Amino acid sequence: MLFKPDEKGAGAVKRARASVARRLVSITITLLILGGLGYIGWMAMQQKQQQGNRFARPDLPVPVLAASPVIKDVPVYLDGVGAVRALNTVTVRSQVDGKLIAVNFVEGQDVKQGDVLAEIDPAIYQAQYDQAVAKKAQDEAQLANQKLDLARYEQLAASSAGSKQQADTQRAVVAQQQALIKADQAAIDNAAATLSYTKIVAPISGRAGLRQVDQGNIIRASDATGLVVITQLQPIAVQFSLPQQQIMRVNAAAAKGQLAVDVFGNDGVTVIDTGTLRGIDNQVDQTTGTLKLKAEFPNARFQLWPGQFVNVRLKVETLPQAITVPTSAVQRGPAGTFSYVIGEGDVASAHPVTVVQQNESEAVIASGLSPSDRVVTTGFANLADGVKVVIGRAEQTPQADLAPRKRGRSPQTKDQTKDQTKEGGAAPDGTAKDGEHRRRPQGDGQSGQAGSAGAPPPPQAGGEQGRGARPQP
Repeated sequence: MLFKPDEKGAGAVKRARASVARRLVSITITLLILGGLGYIGWMAMQQKQQQGNRFARPDLPVPVLAASPVIKDVPVYLDGVGAVRALNTVTVRSQVDGKLIAVNFVEGQDVKQGDVLAEIDPAIYQAQYDQAVAKKAQDEAQLANQKLDLARYEQLAASSAGSKQQADTQRAVVAQQQALIKADQAAIDNAAATLSYTKIVAPISGRAGLRQVDQGNIIRASDATGLVVITQLQPIAVQFSLPQQQIMRVNAAAAKGQLAVDVFGNDGVTVIDTGTLRGIDNQVDQTTGTLKLKAEFPNARFQLWPGQFVNVRLKVETLPQAITVPTSAVQRGPAGTFSYVIGEGDVASAHPVTVVQQNESEAVIASGLSPSDRVVTTGFANLADGVKVVIGRAEQTPQADLAPRKRGRSPQTKDQTKDQTKEGGAAPDGTAKDGEHRRRPQGDGQSGQAGSAGAPPPPQAGGEQGRGARPQP
């Protein structure tokens, strides 16, 4: 007996094969699409790179500026911030009470030691002085009489006509009177000193401040404000601070001799005065971790003023025969500091360098460079190790514009403006050929009513009126 194949099984196999074929076709199409998109993206990136490097010429040398290291003695400074202090400040007060009858100084005047600044009414103190002088004269007259009596008593005692006791008593009276005269002289000196206090003199040389008491007032020795404050300006002191890490360095330098101190002006660059270090504090300020130092300056031009904040630098040593380069020649990379050295064939190569110190203008190189080298100072934008360079001159350094330059129209913009003017009769900004400003129609083809009387209506399509036609009355 013959068996027929199952028709249902054959149909399922056919459908499975068809499904697999469709999947293969879909996968193939998807891969083709992705490949096409990837190729399009790669082509776009290549075009951008070519467009970006259109003006680059890798075969041309990079323009740079170069300099050679210089050997010289370089001073080492420690920078600090300080305040100006007067060496001496005195509040002038009266030592006696009385009426102020004269003021002999002007506010802000330079006075010298011993100058009479003010005067107090001396009448009372002059009377006391005269009284002491008169008292001494009276006692001296009594002393002269007592000395004569003593001589008589001694003669009588010698001839046994008088008692020795009486002579001894008279001798004691004379000695007592002599002591009294000495006391009178002390009273005279006291009265003379008190009288001299009526003239208030300058105890130091300096600059007088603002007057605190006016003429005619009663001043007393117990007044706290005083008459005036005198401040010594020449010489003057500056008190500044340095980090506590520099204590050993400063002490070692101070042991060798006096240290020079410079004070900078308001610009922080110009040195306005140079002085010497006078003192170092004996302890560190624990709140700030700094050490206070005091320097003295001649202040010949009065550029330093008490209370002024200044920048200070202390010279601690000098590096002899050090190799220096411009600060711009020192570059920093992941491995540290380096400089581009121009070798044979004007090829720049990076050399690691060790910097001892540097400031805004120059850097001191400990190792890595020699005086015969040439280092790049400007033009690092396109510079790399092994790139050929061309060395320019210092005057070729590009300068920045002080103000933006006026921008001109490109030829394409000018052509578009001409075409629009020819077609529409007006420029893009709405200006007509004859210089009059056109009005835009408002509403459905109606001209605006807010314009000036007699303004021409916009031209209508198919009308017989020209552009310059005016409305009929």
